[in-house]
Amino acid sequence: MSMLNKKSIENIDVNGKKVLVRCDFNVPLKDGAITDENRLVGALPTIKYLIENGAKVILCSHLGKPKGEAKPELSLAPVAKRLSEMLNKEVVFAADDNVVGKNAKKSVDDMKNSDVVLLQNTRYRKEETKNEENFSKELASLADVFVNDAFGTAHRAHCSTVGVTEFVETSVCGYLIQKELKFLGEAVESPIRPFVAILGGAKVSDKINVINNLLEKVDTLIIGGGMAYTFLKAQGYEIGTSLLEEDKMDYSMEMVKKAEEKGVKLLLPVDHVTGEKFDKETAPVVTEDQNIKEGFMGLDIGPKTAKLYADAVKEAKTVIWNGPMGVFEFENFAKGTIEVAKAMADADATTVIGGGDSAAAVNILGFGDKMTHISTGGGASLEFLEGKELPGIVALNNK
Repeated sequence: MSMLNKKSIENIDVNGKKVLVRCDFNVPLKDGAITDENRLVGALPTIKYLIENGAKVILCSHLGKPKGEAKPELSLAPVAKRLSEMLNKEVVFAADDNVVGKNAKKSVDDMKNSDVVLLQNTRYRKEETKNEENFSKELASLADVFVNDAFGTAHRAHCSTVGVTEFVETSVCGYLIQKELKFLGEAVESPIRPFVAILGGAKVSDKINVINNLLEKVDTLIIGGGMAYTFLKAQGYEIGTSLLEEDKMDYSMEMVKKAEEKGVKLLLPVDHVTGEKFDKETAPVVTEDQNIKEGFMGLDIGPKTAKLYADAVKEAKTVIWNGPMGVFEFENFAKGTIEVAKAMADADATTVIGGGDSAAAVNILGFGDKMTHISTGGGASLEFLEGKELPGIVALNNK
């Protein structure tokens, strides 16, 4: 895969160079305060490396969806302030509503080696999401080198992820993307076997391409979450009032056949935890087998299924997990997700969590530090698992 062989910041000389770094500072704000700093913490290794190696560090990111307008509540000013504290060094905020304006140009002109400047929210410019050349050129005009370290937006061809690479000499990845390529990339492309993938989440339709691509690669594919009911219904089981995508039943059967042809073990729930309504107060009722009684809906995998899945994980050498096994936000229906997370935490394997809800679940449940790698990008990780080329990574220089 051409995405895996990319130059990183360590492959180039950054001393004295103006380095534009696309970070992921899309953090949650409440009344102007940052409520979750994970993304800032994640960006620090790349920023510190550049500072220590004498680069002039120009940071940029989007925040929220200002849709091409300067919305004060989506300004990156609080990020500049917090980064200054975290780095113990002033991060100059170039507060231009047009992102590359007189403040940005002056701040960059005044930079000495190891200085840090942060530009305003790149999505204040309507050109950003359309990848229009004029804004890409403006961004590039500030820098000698471009570093992409925002995996979460690597699946989007925007000015600050792709366009800018056409107008600078050198484009490389930072540590965050390098880590994503190493763990997600190696897990999918050259896994140590047995290779087990666990897919959950609500809908088959969100995971169609992932299922299809992973069946080419894995030894065992485990399916849980809401999408399991469509698979079971397609095979003739009763699913009560559980989530069903009728238009995906044929596809589900095709995937069951494909698994057989490829010699892939496809595991589906053998029992369920059900409830009469989608509500955290609804009483949990465990089924005897695959069938769900009329008037009940599946809200989690049952205890026999959890054991079946955990046993498969324990034998694995590489495990990728994307999507919870049930409604883990409801305490009564979190056990399946917890059991799978526990099995991964205990497995003697490379364990990769593919972003989104499963990353949230693993962190909330306290298993985060037991995983080899937790991907930072929901949509980007999914597209990676689908086998798609991510434009923000393809655009970087090859080794």
